[in-house]
Amino acid sequence: MTNTDSVFSAPADNPEIETEDHVALGEDYALTASFVEKVVDAADDGDGMRLRGLLEDLHPADVADLMGFLTAEHRTVVVQWLPPDLLAETLPELDDGIREEVLERVPHLTLAEALQELESDDAAAVVEDLEDDQRERVLAAMPETDRAAIESSLGYEEDSAGRLMQREVMAAPLFWNVGDTIDHVRSQGEDLPELFFDIYVVDPMNKPVGGVAISRLLRSPRTTPLSELMEPVNEISVTQDQEEVAYVFEKYNLISAPVVDASGRLVGQLTVDDVVHIIQEENREDILRLAGVSEEEDRSSGVIDIVRGRVPWLGVNLFTAVLGAAVIALFEGTIQQIVALAVLMPIVSAIGGNAGTQGLAVTVRALATRELNASNAMRTFWRELMVGLLNGLVLAPLTGLAAGLWSQDWRLGAVIGAAMILNLLVAATVGVLTPLTLSRLKFDPAVSSSVFVTATTDFFGFLIFLGLATMVLL
Repeated sequence: MTNTDSVFSAPADNPEIETEDHVALGEDYALTASFVEKVVDAADDGDGMRLRGLLEDLHPADVADLMGFLTAEHRTVVVQWLPPDLLAETLPELDDGIREEVLERVPHLTLAEALQELESDDAAAVVEDLEDDQRERVLAAMPETDRAAIESSLGYEEDSAGRLMQREVMAAPLFWNVGDTIDHVRSQGEDLPELFFDIYVVDPMNKPVGGVAISRLLRSPRTTPLSELMEPVNEISVTQDQEEVAYVFEKYNLISAPVVDASGRLVGQLTVDDVVHIIQEENREDILRLAGVSEEEDRSSGVIDIVRGRVPWLGVNLFTAVLGAAVIALFEGTIQQIVALAVLMPIVSAIGGNAGTQGLAVTVRALATRELNASNAMRTFWRELMVGLLNGLVLAPLTGLAAGLWSQDWRLGAVIGAAMILNLLVAATVGVLTPLTLSRLKFDPAVSSSVFVTATTDFFGFLIFLGLATMVLL
């Protein structure tokens, strides 16, 4: 890495840094455009001291957000002037693509020192993104205890509780009282988690038997045994998937939970800040998958990477569009005789596609939140079918009346009205059954569902409308 002294002209005295009142955040807690421009200008001018003055008071999350607004060249400059402690806290907050790029610019000794400032879960997340040779150099430069904690975390499956947990945890034996616990916390402060909400009470085998909230501990007399204060805890297995972890936290309103190994021994903890990231990540993946976009795509992705991720789904859409066109071709003679059909048939397919997408979104969300399972699947299906029918009964007369007035043929209005009702029933059916079927087959219901739903409603929309028109009007 290039020495920063040779890259920047960093004046010893820069009164502008000390006196300028820059506003980094707007009322919506987003970085202001003017602040981003000041950072870009300072990077272009090679003014390292000005950069440090602009960045040193920012929250790590805001620094990570700033990195997303900068080009790769500007990020390379900015990262060299981040104070070491701020760099350490910023790395876990960065988007994956940006973090990989930033890590390439940081010397392994600097990175090893920064990782020691992080909790084990955040340090493991950063090390995971390193190339193999860089990872070896960074781990070799770290103290044995920190290195062992990170390697242990990386030994678990990706997206599992074991990978996400922090190994720093406050545990107390069953025979301690409040005074023993408080004295231990004060004497071992440096070795305890930076932030924790509960103290886990363990038996002689280091298995959690309960938990005591810090707030309750501090309100209790020193002589009170922990066994009288502790409450049951929701244990998380190291092998549990992160979606299951998020579900448990949401269902039971947890702030933290102990993580246990296969033998039931306490090995770490998960806290609510970890789960917020999980929920955001899972929601982002579902939204992108429903749209046929790769979950790897973010604001740091290059054009070629984006195209590579989107083209396969566009190819699938092209194939399904050909199926719809094939249905239209079957009724070419009917369309030639009644040209108005070519004008009206997109209405039927479009309404059906939108209704199917609505049912699909509700079903996928219900599956993700465990609100939908085998016990209420049929009830949900019939409810959506009734919604589709009632939507059709509301929209069909209006559409039929407009089509009849426009074409001066009330039979055509009746045909499009009937076709709309039938296609809305088709949309309700596939909107619910498609994700349910994929879930039953152990596939992610968000993947390919939208493509199948729109293809089905287009296919049957054209088929029903043109088929009815052929039977009624010719």
